[in-house]
Amino acid sequence: METPAVYKNYFENYTSLVAEENLQQAFIAQKNAFNHFLDSITEEHSTFSYAPGKWSLKEMLQHMIDTERIFAYRALCIARQETATLPGFDENLYADKSFANKRTWVDLLQEMKIVRESTLLLFGSFNETMLCHTGHFSSASATPHTIGLIIIGHFYHHINIAKERYLTNA
Repeated sequence: METPAVYKNYFENYTSLVAEENLQQAFIAQKNAFNHFLDSITEEHSTFSYAPGKWSLKEMLQHMIDTERIFAYRALCIARQETATLPGFDENLYADKSFANKRTWVDLLQEMKIVRESTLLLFGSFNETMLCHTGHFSSASATPHTIGLIIIGHFYHHINIAKERYLTNA
């Protein structure tokens, strides 16, 4: 399936990190990186922030959870041919209001794994026609197929940031 160039160039930062074009293959390929990344971080290190004003690893993981939920919802709406433009979200406001640092790393891990399982089931329920519908959110347009690639690429993006800025100091 060809990925339509109907999304903002911003999202190409994520989709370019995904080697597979087939969503199921891409989700499967990410599974090991997903589990290794999540399980490699200790409770002690999960509150680490690499600079003042930057998110802790807990806040980053909560951001990943929130973002996956929001993008999965967008994919669902578009697959079901919603005609309204879906709202955007302010990732920094969401992070600030999440109180992620008050939660345990284990709790966040469990939530992330459940959210991902839900995402896999959702995308597994879409047929080829549904994956190709185009819908609108914020000031962008995309198909559920492209949104799936964005979800996968967003996770890779944050794994890369964690390796570069957080885990080097572990």
